[in-house]
Amino acid sequence: LLGKFSCGYPSQTLFPIKDNILTDNFPVLTVTFIAINVFVFIFLQGPVGLDGVNPGPVLQFGAIPYELTHLGQFCAPVDNVTVACGDKALIEQQSGVEQVPALLTVFTSMFMHGGWLHLGGNMLFLWIFGNNVEDSMGRPRFALFYLLGGVVALSAQVAIDTSATVPTIGASGAIAAVLGGYALLYPRAKVLTVVFIIFFFTVIEIPALIMLGIWFIMQSLPAFGQLALPEAGGQGGGVAYFAHIGGFLFGLLVIKLFATRQKPDPRRSAY
Repeated sequence: LLGKFSCGYPSQTLFPIKDNILTDNFPVLTVTFIAINVFVFIFLQGPVGLDGVNPGPVLQFGAIPYELTHLGQFCAPVDNVTVACGDKALIEQQSGVEQVPALLTVFTSMFMHGGWLHLGGNMLFLWIFGNNVEDSMGRPRFALFYLLGGVVALSAQVAIDTSATVPTIGASGAIAAVLGGYALLYPRAKVLTVVFIIFFFTVIEIPALIMLGIWFIMQSLPAFGQLALPEAGGQGGGVAYFAHIGGFLFGLLVIKLFATRQKPDPRRSAY
């Protein structure tokens, strides 16, 4: 179990560089969320190598589906392959680690990452798309939208396997909500994107709706593959695809309730 957990990269073949939508205000909350994620990763999690982290904080502050569906029960590793679940006192005695209330991990897990690549990919997507979504609704609404998106995303992942004992971490679910909102607000925006095709890559301009539609399909196909072959994703850790899907759909469905400043013909900048 140690070192294995469910997380997720925003995309494996599409990496946006920038969009062409100008903002009216500096994205204070977007920058703040990025800063919190980076601080937690470097100073509280402790990166190990290029793409790893100290498993201790992940196991303590990551969201474990079993704990969320069996409130009052806690899970901790007994050895590298076995997880024990039970009451707080017993698990703390076995693991030697103070257990964090499960409902608190719903939020702490949103600001944790599995490695430099996980962090970098998520923060890139958040910076490019988060500033415009924040600008469309203002800071208090954006904070609520972002956090609710993360909660809904995690709930979707938990619903797929309520007995999973692998921690789920990452800002991907909340960021997926941002992507869903952006797709509905600015479908005709253009996104300068690096596209990887096997061993080659190119840089092209893609309409936001097409790029984010491709992103959603890339999450959906392996997600339903995991349903067909649960042993491929399940307890071994991996990408939390259903968190991405849940967050994205949440963003699509509620963005109009939050966005109050969308411009009918948004100003655009040249690359």
